[in-house]
Amino acid sequence: MSNSRSREHPDSPVVILGGGPCGLACAYELQRLGHRDWLLLEAAPEVGGLGSSVVDEAGFTWDLGGHVVFSKLRSFDELMGELFAPAELLHHDRSSFVRHDESWVPYPFQQHLHHLPAARARECLDALAAAQAHGPAPAEADFASWLEGTYGPGLVEEFFGPYNRKIWAADLAEMSASWIAERIAPCDTDALRRALDAGPSLVQPWGPNAQFAFPASGGSGAIWRRLAGRLNGDVHTGKAVVHIDAASRTLLTADGALLSYGQLVATGALDKLIAMTAAVPDELRQAASALRHTTVAMVGLGYRAPTTDRRSWLYFPGSEAPFYRATNFSAYSPANVPGADPGRYSAWMTETSLPAGSLLDRTGLVQECDAALRRCGLVPETAEQVSGHVELIPYAYPVPTVGRDAALALIQPWLEEHRIYSRGRFGTWRYEIGNMDHAVTMGQDIARRLVNGTPERIYTAPARSTVGAGHAR
Repeated sequence: MSNSRSREHPDSPVVILGGGPCGLACAYELQRLGHRDWLLLEAAPEVGGLGSSVVDEAGFTWDLGGHVVFSKLRSFDELMGELFAPAELLHHDRSSFVRHDESWVPYPFQQHLHHLPAARARECLDALAAAQAHGPAPAEADFASWLEGTYGPGLVEEFFGPYNRKIWAADLAEMSASWIAERIAPCDTDALRRALDAGPSLVQPWGPNAQFAFPASGGSGAIWRRLAGRLNGDVHTGKAVVHIDAASRTLLTADGALLSYGQLVATGALDKLIAMTAAVPDELRQAASALRHTTVAMVGLGYRAPTTDRRSWLYFPGSEAPFYRATNFSAYSPANVPGADPGRYSAWMTETSLPAGSLLDRTGLVQECDAALRRCGLVPETAEQVSGHVELIPYAYPVPTVGRDAALALIQPWLEEHRIYSRGRFGTWRYEIGNMDHAVTMGQDIARRLVNGTPERIYTAPARSTVGAGHAR
């Protein structure tokens, strides 16, 4: 089904599954366009999805992972301007570092080789230059080969290999390199050589999140609570869908309600969507079951000790910590700690990646994370821990495996032929368009497409796979 189709049944009811950033943005855009026949169903007790925030018993606010507000997408910026007055957003310059051999290397790691021992830095730089001289890795390369061919073995050994294995909890040779796009900073070997020979020059901030904003209170979840508060239509929380009949365009909720839809915008996990949909061809079920994702344990640690570290977040590729990232959450906003008093409290939000389905020792992980923060000098040995909050996020990141795109090319066209539009981080199963500004834009875009036939800006439909296409129709 083409994105440029004129109108796609705008007068029939639209049911939206999921009250995260994508689903809420879709409902709000439908409302803005004057299409009032819509219904949003969210399985959780509150809206927000992966963008939710929680307040623990000690009064600390935690996000479900390291979310910050940044975007190059005008419609997302306009929405944020509509939801927040300027004083309600705090603005920060990113300050990020990589833990490396008991020291801190500024991020991006590959732009700061002069922080390594001189001999090792030159080895990494020579290997990097050789890789660049050889030319770019082929687009069809697996991720492990792409890293080696792009950065050389030295940088892969020092940072890229261990960090990516830690965050993805996967064999990098089983991952595709097609998702990378702007996610990894480039390297200027001449500038790096000058830094080694004559001392470092100023490295310009890189990446779309070099400057970011954060809500003054309420965590990232404040964004989605405010957006939900502007909806005038039917929003039902605690309403899980357990079965979808694509032929009759009906769905069954866990409490036994049978609902009809004209179009279904599904913003949850694609593999779960396929599993609950009747009459899906076996090859699509097999393709969906092969999609992989990570689970993340967010451990929030609050201390009765002042916030003195001004860095934003830190990366941990090595075995010195179970987590791959630690966020200085009390530096984001004073309201993230009890009494909005960072002069008395500090808060570190850690993220530990697990293979999907892993068993979690919550108490043990809290103890390991606390010990690692102290061992790395982020928390004073004498600081009293007053909070150890754990949030298990079963679906954290969709893993861009080698076979992912072929699976999506089977699944998505079949769904759209049945008026099911799967969008959002896990609806598209594409990490490269998995930020919250992407999710919002996908929600806005599918609403505009259904009502006005407007082409989508972020999501592009995968080319139909020719493998078994006759059975998938």
